[in-house]
Amino acid sequence: MEIMSAREAADKWGISQRRVAVLCSENRIANAEMIGNMWVMPSNAKKPIDARSTRYASIDSNIVKSFLKWAGGKGQLLKEIEKYYPFEDGNITKYAEPFAGGGAVLFDVLSKYDLKEIYISDINAELINTYRIIRDSIDALIEILLHLQNDFVPLDTDERKKYYINKRERFNDLKVNGDENINIEKAALMIFLNKTCFNGLFRVNKKGLFNVPMGAYKNPLICDENNLRAVSEKLQKVTIVCGDYRKSAEFIDKNTFVYFDPPYRPLTETASFTAYTENLFNDEEQIELAEFVESMHKKGAKLSLVHLFGLSKINRNYIQKGREIRRNMKRMKKVLSIVLSLAMILTSITVYN
Repeated sequence: MEIMSAREAADKWGISQRRVAVLCSENRIANAEMIGNMWVMPSNAKKPIDARSTRYASIDSNIVKSFLKWAGGKGQLLKEIEKYYPFEDGNITKYAEPFAGGGAVLFDVLSKYDLKEIYISDINAELINTYRIIRDSIDALIEILLHLQNDFVPLDTDERKKYYINKRERFNDLKVNGDENINIEKAALMIFLNKTCFNGLFRVNKKGLFNVPMGAYKNPLICDENNLRAVSEKLQKVTIVCGDYRKSAEFIDKNTFVYFDPPYRPLTETASFTAYTENLFNDEEQIELAEFVESMHKKGAKLSLVHLFGLSKINRNYIQKGREIRRNMKRMKKVLSIVLSLAMILTSITVYN
């Protein structure tokens, strides 16, 4: 019987030698054995299916979820938000989400309704690139993500930190100097960093460089292959735009449901939660958004605005509540926890019929 070493298996299967050793130690490679200090196995041994890439497989293939962890995402609030979906009468056949973010509501809508046209946009170029790559180049993306997962997970904490910093520097280099030929790598790094960074934050400094430190995760699922493929299928008919929310005006008409979930207004001048791009979404931007929402309402569109602290006339019904919270809460995390309560949800969803 011909045999091969762990190194030869790693080269053959496109994974790290350390990962091969882990698979051998878990008895997941038939007839593998330790000789001296080296694992060997039959040369015709098959690469085991990585259980980590299938552990979250959906029972219902129609159900998809966000492919990113996203600070401020509305995944936990979907049961409340879906009460405002206006699709029952059949007149609303289009959906627009001008602040795509992690897409929790988008994927909920895609899972439940078969609409004629769907439009999403965001000013975060790296995020939009990732949406497009998942839609258009899913196989190549998954191949890179599996490499990243197999390389990163077996490492100890110190090695992980070095690996993470290296990939963060590579991502920032692509962010600043990238070209069309490396968009797939940049998308893979976006997902990798999101799954391994602190709390899934996307934060950049004034130079536009991603600067979130590594998080503490024992066994992060970097490549959720089943969900990514399901997301790719759902995104095939979605128009994906990198740009300001105002670009959605041409798409929006009386047959459109528009879900607005803009960045939160900074609680203080030094608050960095909204450092989502180099440009903060300040009071002036909030007011301009309010005027845009009103103009879309006049076009006859169905609108839902989910927000925390606004300064516009549209949001007066809950601004006082926001002021009370700001006076009593010293930290943003305490404020955000309030959002999860039903009372706060009901005061922060404005619906225009």
